[in-house]
Amino acid sequence: MRYDRTMFDFSPDTVRPADLAAELAGQGYATRMLLPAGTCATLAALYDDNQRFRKRIAMEQHGYGNGEYKYFAYPLPDIVEAMRTALYPSLAAIANAWRMAFGETAIFPDTLDAYLALCHAAGQTRPTPLLLRYGPGGFNCLHQDLYGDLVFPLQVAVLLNAPGADFTGGEFILVEQRPRAQSRPVVVPLRQGEAAIFPVHHRPAMGTRGPYRLTMRHGVSRINTGQRHTLGLIFHDAA
Repeated sequence: MRYDRTMFDFSPDTVRPADLAAELAGQGYATRMLLPAGTCATLAALYDDNQRFRKRIAMEQHGYGNGEYKYFAYPLPDIVEAMRTALYPSLAAIANAWRMAFGETAIFPDTLDAYLALCHAAGQTRPTPLLLRYGPGGFNCLHQDLYGDLVFPLQVAVLLNAPGADFTGGEFILVEQRPRAQSRPVVVPLRQGEAAIFPVHHRPAMGTRGPYRLTMRHGVSRINTGQRHTLGLIFHDAA
């Protein structure tokens, strides 16, 4: 798959850290339209090209849900590599602000290459971008995508099919576990080509005694009809 700049649709202004940070603080996620329909179809079609992937997971075999997903192998498809590289700097700026809020001194590097070098030096060398496929009855249990000691705290999920036309059901769900309170579920409405940008495992919130961590999990509700594909962009590699 050859990358062409028209295959994804965002500029630095689309993913300005200040705007994304405000949305993440206010609602726990941000959404951005990133891919045209043609690119979505091209990416979804890659699912049947096994040479592109290093591993296939059948969710029901592991108690993860009902459906399956495949992790891309290196080298990543050009469009996936380009999106991961282009999105990282804005997300790293937010991730560093989160670290500062918690009084942490280590910072994430400015570029994805530099961050992946840290992952690889720590033994996390396996690529984590993935494609997910669900059919009728499919769902994804609430989870966190943690693959080693090094965790980049934000990730991106891009819906590749059109809700209502290609599938029904299958809403993207976030659940926020609040201290000393019941958990808060959030349904994130997505259109074809739209991305959800959300925390991997926790995000900062401000309490009366200062910032604290809100634990986050994500999943997908039951697919009623049709087929749903998602591109997942995770920025830390796996051990």
